[in-house]
Amino acid sequence: MPEASAHPGEPHYITRSGWLRAAVLGANDGVVSVSSLIIGVAAANPDPGTVVIAGIAGLSAGAMSMAAGEYVSVSSQSDTEKADVSREKSALQEFPEEELAELAAIYQEKGLSEKTALVVARELTEKDALAAHVRDELGLSEAHAANPLQAAFTSAVTFSVAAAIPLLAAFAAPANSIIPVVLVVTVIALAALGALGARAGAAPVLRATLRVVVWGVFAMAVTAGVGWLFGVAV
Repeated sequence: MPEASAHPGEPHYITRSGWLRAAVLGANDGVVSVSSLIIGVAAANPDPGTVVIAGIAGLSAGAMSMAAGEYVSVSSQSDTEKADVSREKSALQEFPEEELAELAAIYQEKGLSEKTALVVARELTEKDALAAHVRDELGLSEAHAANPLQAAFTSAVTFSVAAAIPLLAAFAAPANSIIPVVLVVTVIALAALGALGARAGAAPVLRATLRVVVWGVFAMAVTAGVGWLFGVAV
């Protein structure tokens, strides 16, 4: 039987943190990096064909890079978590009393009396000692467990979808208006992504939106400046 929720109308959003982090990272990186690339190339050489090819290359390379980077990064995190769990399992077998005392001390630090902490530690140890230590000593839980494939897939997909926005804008824009069109479309896309990410995580919308837009515009400005400064096609 599923556990009843004390507030069914107000669900917790922390369980979304794994895939949501990867999604927000992938989408923002897709918009910002491809927009920056397009603007930088257009500032040096406004030829529409060159700009679109650069954008397609940036989308393809970026999506693969995001997938590989997320997979390697989250796999390293997962390996560390598994190693900690393995060490904890060995410690429970070799030093059960010391581990019980350690667990009781953790509950005391959280505000329980010494007697109550020991009772709680004993009962949880009898039920599932490893789960209790993994949760309360290591701070790990199933909801937050690293998932390399999920992170890689989410980042690659969201990067590709978001990167397609400035790419399509560059493709549709007149040759002499690529930079302003891509800039406007990108700012709108960044604002939308910031708001969607905030709403998905039940976070303040305005602050998240401003953060995404400001840093995105800064990245594009720096890249455009490099294009104007050197005046060469990338």
